Amino acid sequence: MVRRILLGSQLRRLREARGVTREAAGYAIRASESKISRMELGRVSFKARDVADLLTLYGVVEDVEREPLLNLARESSIAGWWHSYSDVLPSWFQTYVGLEGAACAIDTYEVQFVHGLLQTEAYAHAVVSSGHREQVAESEVERRVALRMARQKLLHQENPAQLRCVLDEATLRRPFGSHAILDAQLAHLAELSELPNITLQITSFELGGHPAESGAFTVLSFPEPEIPDVVYLEQLTGSLYLDKPDEVGQYAGVMRRLTDNCLSPEETRVYLHKLRQLT
Repeated sequence: MVRRILLGSQLRRLREARGVTREAAGYAIRASESKISRMELGRVSFKARDVADLLTLYGVVEDVEREPLLNLARESSIAGWWHSYSDVLPSWFQTYVGLEGAACAIDTYEVQFVHGLLQTEAYAHAVVSSGHREQVAESEVERRVALRMARQKLLHQENPAQLRCVLDEATLRRPFGSHAILDAQLAHLAELSELPNITLQITSFELGGHPAESGAFTVLSFPEPEIPDVVYLEQLTGSLYLDKPDEVGQYAGVMRRLTDNCLSPEETRVYLHKLRQLT
């Protein structure tokens, strides 16, 4: 997914520098203007032949300039590890998992339950089970939990992603599964908060209102400067991605105000142990 976004952004810059319209670019590869738009946004896969034709149209004819982009086109078609979970992974969430795995920094606010990257296996099982109105086979629940556990590897690899997570206190008082499961989850959060790449903070009830009145959100940042930050908003049957600078800036500003006004990381750890005594 990230390779597609990176290649799409580079093709867009080359097209604009050459003064070629999307309509003309589409004609060159026997496609529509909307197809070029989707390609430049990284929302569709690339054929190496189409990329080669576009590069020629944009005046990129030297092998030393063409090959890196053509290699990127070939690599963009390689399926990510999460595709092995396609039987339980909604198509709209596959995009997020790909972006999350490629991000170097993840800023997130949660109000309903503990963020998936920080859940224990038992807590994740309880959350997944409660999230379906219809009866779901235990095998499917286990697959969904396994996917969630696999996502967490990005926090513990050699160069882990930086996670800054703000949890509403309501997420820590809602006992998914049982009080024992919640207690273990609170202990897990306290342990994770000690890791250098994880910053965990809580908006306690005592703080009253706060800037994130619109609900949960995630801001993803990437190591490649060509790829813009993305805001992810999840809905019941789909998701929304925002990448316009002014929209992303508003959510980034909310995140800054949240972290400035909620419990500090040190106060959060103390509060987690206090909540454990109440469960």
